[in-house]
Amino acid sequence: MAGEEDVVIDVKDLVRKYQSSSGILHQKKKETVAVDHIDLEVRRGELFGLLGPNGAGKTTTIKVLTTLLLPTEGSVKILGYDVVKQSMEVRKRIGLILGGERGLYYRITARQNLRYFADIYGVPIGIRDKRVAEVLEKVDLTDKADTRVEDYSRGMKQRLHIAKGIVHDPELIFMDELTIGLDPQAARDARDMAKTLVTEGKTILLTTHYMYEADELCDRIVVIAKGKIVAMNTPEALKSLVRDTSVIEVEGFGITNDDLESLKGLDGVRTVSANMCEDKQTFRIQVGEPAGMLPKVTHLLEDRKVIGMRVKEPTLEDAYLWLVREDA
Repeated sequence: MAGEEDVVIDVKDLVRKYQSSSGILHQKKKETVAVDHIDLEVRRGELFGLLGPNGAGKTTTIKVLTTLLLPTEGSVKILGYDVVKQSMEVRKRIGLILGGERGLYYRITARQNLRYFADIYGVPIGIRDKRVAEVLEKVDLTDKADTRVEDYSRGMKQRLHIAKGIVHDPELIFMDELTIGLDPQAARDARDMAKTLVTEGKTILLTTHYMYEADELCDRIVVIAKGKIVAMNTPEALKSLVRDTSVIEVEGFGITNDDLESLKGLDGVRTVSANMCEDKQTFRIQVGEPAGMLPKVTHLLEDRKVIGMRVKEPTLEDAYLWLVREDA
């Protein structure tokens, strides 16, 4: 158990519910539990991953931790401050870095963006421009500091997102889908910046859909499904959950959703994940004994155009799929 001074995110029995109603004359009220009694501790200096499928409660959890939503039940402390009673103190000390196109002003320059956000975060005017120059250099945008953001590449915009999130020198940084939509080089640059921030003493909570990214970056990972925590451990420990599993990876054309359901129904198959693009379909089939399953999979897909079938060792993605499967 970490000492109290080493815990930067302390969540106890957090519940977040939403109320909705339907009908015109006779309205029916419905209560949805988005986050269901979760406990969580993130330690100072960690790069901590928060993973889960769409609708699992990740976004709701992040919104509560960053004071954008109030908890329905339970307590949340960020850097020792209560998110309900001391929300302004929390906001001064955290940074939020979003993936995608949100949150920047495109018709002004990077320097002007950062001056504006530095003012919003309360950076003293006497050091504001010096701080802006420092973060522009840190994210390698000094040469483009006075170029309008609308002329930036996608990777440059993401570097500016990172600069915006750290311009006030926060202790704790939330990164939401840091590399979504980036090309491989820009994504690598963003991941390297995250690693650098941790070496400088920052604590980071990262959400991502990219399992290889979580595996590369995170010290520990929590997996949420249906509003509940289903696992919390290091990437290596999570991968050990499927160490007795092999993965049959199939690539082909003309494979249908019916084929997917048939694969799921094969005796000996644990889980199946699929990428059903129009031009190519890819399946990852978790099995206990690949030698006996290969002929079955081959027979089921014999009328399809299979261009590749191979047995692979399980990855963090396979552990994740095992944890969030429907019958978990």
